Amino acid sequence: MEYEATIGLETHIMQKTGTKMFCSCRHEYGAAPNTHVCPVCLGYPGALPVLNEKAIELCCKAGLLLGCAINPYSKWDRKNYFYPDMAKNYQISQYDQPLCLGGQLEVEVDGAMKTFAIERIHQEENAAKNTHVAGGSLVDYNRAGTALMEIVSEPCMHSAADALAYMNALKQIMQYGGISDCDQEKGQMRSDVNVSVRPVGQKELGAKVEIKNMNSFAFIEQAIGYEIDRQIAVLEGGGRVAQETRGFDADRGETFTQRTKEDAHDYRYFPEPDLMPVKISAEQVERWRAELPELPAQRRARYVSELGLPEYDAGVLTSDKAVSDWFEEAMRHTDNAKAVSNFIMGEMLRLLSGQGTAISESQVTPEKLAAIIALIDAKTISTSAGKQVFEIVFNEGGDPKTIVEAKGMAQVSDDSALEGWADEAIANNPKSVEEYKAGKQGAINFLMGQVMKASKGKANPGAVMQMLKQKLDA
Repeated sequence: MEYEATIGLETHIMQKTGTKMFCSCRHEYGAAPNTHVCPVCLGYPGALPVLNEKAIELCCKAGLLLGCAINPYSKWDRKNYFYPDMAKNYQISQYDQPLCLGGQLEVEVDGAMKTFAIERIHQEENAAKNTHVAGGSLVDYNRAGTALMEIVSEPCMHSAADALAYMNALKQIMQYGGISDCDQEKGQMRSDVNVSVRPVGQKELGAKVEIKNMNSFAFIEQAIGYEIDRQIAVLEGGGRVAQETRGFDADRGETFTQRTKEDAHDYRYFPEPDLMPVKISAEQVERWRAELPELPAQRRARYVSELGLPEYDAGVLTSDKAVSDWFEEAMRHTDNAKAVSNFIMGEMLRLLSGQGTAISESQVTPEKLAAIIALIDAKTISTSAGKQVFEIVFNEGGDPKTIVEAKGMAQVSDDSALEGWADEAIANNPKSVEEYKAGKQGAINFLMGQVMKASKGKANPGAVMQMLKQKLDA
């Protein structure tokens, strides 16, 4: 029997706010445990929450970026559960009246465009961080109460490739929109993955299995693949897939049972009595809409249409916002977009990968890359020499023009010097000369190589080729 998988994602994204969702404690990753806490985020009795207006703005802007409708009236609810990561034994969230409704995300999957529907985006507070050690668990409440929004997709994906394309596009949009850095290593973006399978042609969805707290795209891909195969094997064996919550063991590449899946009534949702509902005017929504930035898809299209870059280049440059912003800055200092693109995709990304550093930390600034390109365009140095200068600046710093002068890397274009090297190459290689005159055009490339060798790479290649042709065709 043939089966079809159905996948939905509940993606939690930590927003870029300076303080937490309902108190004034600072939001700072890596601080000493339990130092950014107060009676509110520690759940002390009688401590009252105060709404973070910036978080509401960011949540609504995220909704606008994804084509959601902004709810003019939304309210807060208590999601009750008992676990050490939530000191007050409930989470302030949104249940039936969230900030954002509907929306969609259009992405390319295996060369085809697909549209994935979004059900809702709601605002809530984050839980604390549990660290499990031998003999017990440690809880850091620095993360408790930080601003967190949950983007819930419809069950509209059917493969791991669909899910990864959706997640990558979502991450880019949130980064470009200034909503979140989406640093998965810092827990700023993580997803609960809902997977079910059913026989092809069956209308009803199969039993939903939720895989919790996935903060790695690679692990999401592995978990989906494993879970689809597992559920199909259960059904093929005559069994019944249980609705449950599962974890993912990265070492074994397998999911495992954690607990029976909760339904909404298990959380005993009820309206939050300590917070007023949120009312958002149409005028406010339009002000936020006017502030929305250029998205990666728009930037890719602009790079192709206005800068003349190939679609491949545009895709690579916009896949990471920091890289794209760096490219944008470099274009303020040069009009040679293709050269900037080539250096970023070649030397820059290779060297950054080797050192494990971010592009913002590179000693090659946009201004210095533009200076290197200017030296190449002026034929002061060759492209090969330009790459050498780039690597020197990357590793040691310095001014490109000064480096070229100090290391004697400037190209030689003087006719008298070139003529001597050309005559020497012709005299020492009569066979190549005969082959060229006999119609073998490629033979001139060998002579060209001999000139470049004699000049130690300093001869201007274009000028050398022109001079060799003049002498050989005479």
